Amino acid sequence: MKIEINGQLQTGVSAKDVILAIIKRLTVNGATDRVIEFTGPLVEQMDMASRMTLCNMAVEAGATSGLCYPDRVTAEYLWPFIKNEHTTIDDAVTDFAKWHSDDDAEYAEVLKINVSDLEPQVTFGYKPDHVKDIKDMEGTTVDQIYIGSCTNGRIEDLRQAAEILKGRKLADEVRGIVTPATPAIYSQALEEGIIKIFMDAGFCVLNPTCGACLGMSSGVLAEGEVCASTTNRNFNGRMGKGGMVHLMSPAAAAATAINGTISDPRQFLA
Repeated sequence: MKIEINGQLQTGVSAKDVILAIIKRLTVNGATDRVIEFTGPLVEQMDMASRMTLCNMAVEAGATSGLCYPDRVTAEYLWPFIKNEHTTIDDAVTDFAKWHSDDDAEYAEVLKINVSDLEPQVTFGYKPDHVKDIKDMEGTTVDQIYIGSCTNGRIEDLRQAAEILKGRKLADEVRGIVTPATPAIYSQALEEGIIKIFMDAGFCVLNPTCGACLGMSSGVLAEGEVCASTTNRNFNGRMGKGGMVHLMSPAAAAATAINGTISDPRQFLA
């Protein structure tokens, strides 16, 4: 299944919003027994973190997996690990081309979308395809903010949230939890001063872990509590029995943390 993504994202809109909008359109069964191939001008412009977010949540649309073409962005990201296999990055890019689909490839379905008018997205129910524009959920009270996970715990995600949180504080009665995805990302966030921004805002910064994402530890919700989360699933009981999870981008989670209610991140961005 090929999904071609065109257009330019507005300020405050990210790959997380794109994939939530795609899942809403496909539904949780729309890509069952398929592999989603994400292509198009916007994907070509995306960094690896954004591409990983798309591919990570392809499963939420029922897909077996999701992929983006390996290219120069991929080769530069992987270079520390593949430099002994290729003479130069250019050689790696050339070699990677063999994994691109042929021009005459046939697909079970081809979907073309334009995201130029896409607004920040958020889930509202217990399925990943229960998605609305965030403006339609503004004012919904939350008890907890959770920033991290395999979906949005990379350094780019932490920077996105920290840009909004810098010099600001968590709303009263709201818990803020951030879990960098890996020790390396944690170290980089420390070096860049991002961890200090989170802590100054009132967040609790935890070791890399799946943690509350699957109701395991480090922020499991109590009965009736509501969490604004950058994770990938919002199933009933996913983060704690009787808890409600609203999936959103790191920027939206940061804005929600400040206001204590689901909020459009663009109000805090130039």
